[in-house]
Amino acid sequence: MVLFKALLARVERMDPVVRRRFDRDWNVLEQAERARPAAVRGVLDYPMTGAWLAANLAAPDGPAFERHLTHFGAVAATAAVRAGRQVTMAVEVPSGLLALPGLGVLRCPAGRARLEIRAGLLRVEGGGNLGGTLLHVPPGGRRPRGGGRGWSGLRDLPDDAVVLDDLDPYRVPTSGIGPAALPAAERRHAPHRSWAERWRGARRLLLATDPGRVAEISAVLRAVVPLGPGVRHGARQPMSATMRAAPGAVLTELPVSAEEMAEVLVHEAHHTKLAALQELVPLSEQGRGAVHRVGWRPDPRPIAGVLQGAYAHLALTDLWRRAGSGTDTPRSWRRRSTEQFEAYRDQVESALSILLESDELTFEGREFAREMGRHHASLGRCSRFLG
Repeated sequence: MVLFKALLARVERMDPVVRRRFDRDWNVLEQAERARPAAVRGVLDYPMTGAWLAANLAAPDGPAFERHLTHFGAVAATAAVRAGRQVTMAVEVPSGLLALPGLGVLRCPAGRARLEIRAGLLRVEGGGNLGGTLLHVPPGGRRPRGGGRGWSGLRDLPDDAVVLDDLDPYRVPTSGIGPAALPAAERRHAPHRSWAERWRGARRLLLATDPGRVAEISAVLRAVVPLGPGVRHGARQPMSATMRAAPGAVLTELPVSAEEMAEVLVHEAHHTKLAALQELVPLSEQGRGAVHRVGWRPDPRPIAGVLQGAYAHLALTDLWRRAGSGTDTPRSWRRRSTEQFEAYRDQVESALSILLESDELTFEGREFAREMGRHHASLGRCSRFLG
């Protein structure tokens, strides 16, 4: 909502034509919010809405900013259909791809489209289907039905409300993710069956090891975004990330196993939680230039990165402790638990020393780090829980 306020303030300085188009879409959004606030908030909180806002605000004034701004029409239209509103509107689609956040995308080669929205029905004229695209969007966040030529809908992951988002144009920054600048994987390179198998297997593994993690992941995550494959060396974990502007989305290469997927989900869910907390309560000072060596990355990290990494790796330390002591944990995980627990425990211990000795944390940040230290100490050593 803060990003939306920043966008609104910037648009007020734009050309009158740009402002009028934005005001028209803003009015659609306001009417939808009055009708069903929770449904509209679900659209605004969808991770890729935040990613679009960040990209739009980062663009310089002029054609680049205005091109990104046209996506607001699709956001407003998605909110209207989710809220069951009745509205007719025209949207500009300069990219030729009309992206409805959390629903899917429609090819619009004409560069514009006319949308008619009636009680959960969305008809699009001017898309890839010459006869019009008709979607029925049921209440409660379920997948839309219908479509037509040119329409591609997002696909659910098994047993959850999380989607596999391999379509939204804002799902990965144009600069890519990580040191290798991994791009978004296109749908043809992201087989749903493989992702669904990893997801289902990871859920099953976590249910046997730590059921609370499954509930947490279901509450925190909204989307998994496939990344293009990088070059893997040895036993390296898949590249994964969480974008600060898009909490609730896990960006990751396809893990080779359910075990890898489980670790990725726990790791990135904790990045999302801490990112959300830091928006409400700053935990570290801004603008400090010091960097620190950590055990999980080769490059030095600022103190905020040390805190984020230590928090996520502490969760993995806890996970592997439970894997070693749980009677229902699969045997393959119990066999690996000693080595994994000790490795993560030592990495976190080193990072906690940096955090607890730092003058770059706020008062709340120091309290948070001390609580992390207490939890870390309570996990003990492998010999205490493994035979």
